[in-house]
Amino acid sequence: MCGICGAVATDGELNPAIRAAIGPMTATLRHRGPDGQHSFDDVAAALGHARLAIIDRAGGDQPIPNEDRSLWIVFNGEIYNHHALRADLSARGHSFRTASDTEVIVHAYEQYGAGCVDRLEGMFAFAIYDVRRRELFVARDRLGKKPLFWAILDGALHFASEIKAIAASPAWDGAIDTSALESYLSLGYVVAPDTIYRHVRKLEPGHWLRAAGGRVEIRKYWDIEEFDTVGLSDDVLDRQLESAIGKAVRERLESEVPLGAFLSGGIDSGLVVSFMADTLGDRLQTVSVGFSDAAHNELASAALTARAYRTRHESAVLEPRLDEVLDPIVRAFDEPFADASAIPTYYLSAMARRHVTVALSGDGGDESFGGYDFRYGPHAVEARVRPMVHGAGLQAATGWLGRRWPRSARLPRPLRLGTVLENLAGDAAAAYYADLCFLKPASARALLGLEGDVRDTALYESVTAPYRRCPSTDPVQRAEYADLKVYLPNDVLVKVDRMTMQHGLEVRCPLLDRRVVELAFRIPARRKFSLDTSKVPLRRLARRRLPAPLLSMPKHGFTAPIGRWIASAHAAQFCDDVFGAGSAVGGLMDVGAVRRMFDEHKAGARNHSYALWAIWMLERWHKLQSQPHPAAPAPVLVHA
Repeated sequence: MCGICGAVATDGELNPAIRAAIGPMTATLRHRGPDGQHSFDDVAAALGHARLAIIDRAGGDQPIPNEDRSLWIVFNGEIYNHHALRADLSARGHSFRTASDTEVIVHAYEQYGAGCVDRLEGMFAFAIYDVRRRELFVARDRLGKKPLFWAILDGALHFASEIKAIAASPAWDGAIDTSALESYLSLGYVVAPDTIYRHVRKLEPGHWLRAAGGRVEIRKYWDIEEFDTVGLSDDVLDRQLESAIGKAVRERLESEVPLGAFLSGGIDSGLVVSFMADTLGDRLQTVSVGFSDAAHNELASAALTARAYRTRHESAVLEPRLDEVLDPIVRAFDEPFADASAIPTYYLSAMARRHVTVALSGDGGDESFGGYDFRYGPHAVEARVRPMVHGAGLQAATGWLGRRWPRSARLPRPLRLGTVLENLAGDAAAAYYADLCFLKPASARALLGLEGDVRDTALYESVTAPYRRCPSTDPVQRAEYADLKVYLPNDVLVKVDRMTMQHGLEVRCPLLDRRVVELAFRIPARRKFSLDTSKVPLRRLARRRLPAPLLSMPKHGFTAPIGRWIASAHAAQFCDDVFGAGSAVGGLMDVGAVRRMFDEHKAGARNHSYALWAIWMLERWHKLQSQPHPAAPAPVLVHA
């Protein structure tokens, strides 16, 4: 895992000041690549690379050229089929000077052009500069495990693994796009391709970008194409799934540095650990963290798997000192980010890095195999009831009742029907959008003083587009596909990438192997999810491979007790930040409404945990983004 950055003139020569800034730009990424920083530049381009050495540690420094040095690459990620690709390319006459997977990509591009991405199995974000054509080719992996930002500033296309590297360019324009605040406040993140900055974009997963002669071309090269076609018996399907996951795990065990695993109390990480143990035996290192609150602690479940496979297990109960870690965490994302599970992920990554440089995780199982039962279950029920409501012409009445239904936290859960009633009044895509929002659309828009229907916004269009274009007729399958396109790459994978990279730790996700994902979507949703059981195929596999008590233990999720923190331990800090003099929140939203939410939350009348946390993180980010990043040690740059 590494950090990449660069700038290429859109036409003519690169501004010398931008070319000279490749050192400071690369230095901002040193946390991603502590093992060395190098660069390449010519009159039209500059590429920088901060390396975390995993494969060919001795000879794999980047940027790496092809044989005649007409193509140069910087790469972040791992290519798991690089040995087979190397053999194919060698047979076609290509010569290699390193054993790294990076060099395989540059030769594959030389041989196949943009089609090289179709042959890569792995996680990647890379940029290849063609010296002769003065052309830049940039690509991102299919599921979005590795990040890639880009911006055109002062006649140059800038790109980087993190926005902070682009911000180190003398051409930086940090104008804020206030229209992105609705995405952030509703969902907890800014949905790609947008960012909080007006001039910075995210390259979306499964896309490549080519820039030459003043033109920028972006194309999608991958998507799920087959849904609901598996008609195999459970036994045959289980064997195929076990084989696919086992292969994905084995491919991710190549490393010249210590390797281990994140182990939560769930079946996804447990299955990954079980397959790792098949190869590594009792040499496998695992780590787990939890909070003292029982609702945020799965250490007992994780310990069951660790004991069953005799892993070298380390666990810890967290009582975070937010005053010490909050700013480093907020700063790591470069734009507002409200997923509070970033905090345990930060600590988990720090713990893992004491033992290993590479860790495998169980991320990806929920989106592909129907794990979000708290959303998918109601969504499935609503799909059955909605035709009756619409057929009787009761949409308006149902929506009216839903908007006025009591929302008190003291109301028994079975009687909390407001959201369900509102969802029944609309269509399935609108219901998916509302369910994905941590803060309901009407509430978010009211806080921001926005008028009109959310369904008329570009945000609504971008979030619901995957749901609407999914060819499956099953609402759960469509929700899973939309989560794979929206929630996974914009929240889960962003959190994991930034928190692990803060500690120079590489994470690999076998359940996000594209072949596993494609198989999962060929399985009809009714065989993956029911109202009383989620992730059915993975649970059958877990019954054979994991301790029996694990399957009956309650699932809490990898969350943080933010509600308690805001209401008690950090209430004063929240008030100082959000309601104090100079608060940015006061100029961005209805601060009186925020005060009422805080008072209700503190009194226990209503649970506003997410909204208050999102507002707090927005305020902290706003303060930090106007300050310079802490100076990183100057890298040793070798101009290739």
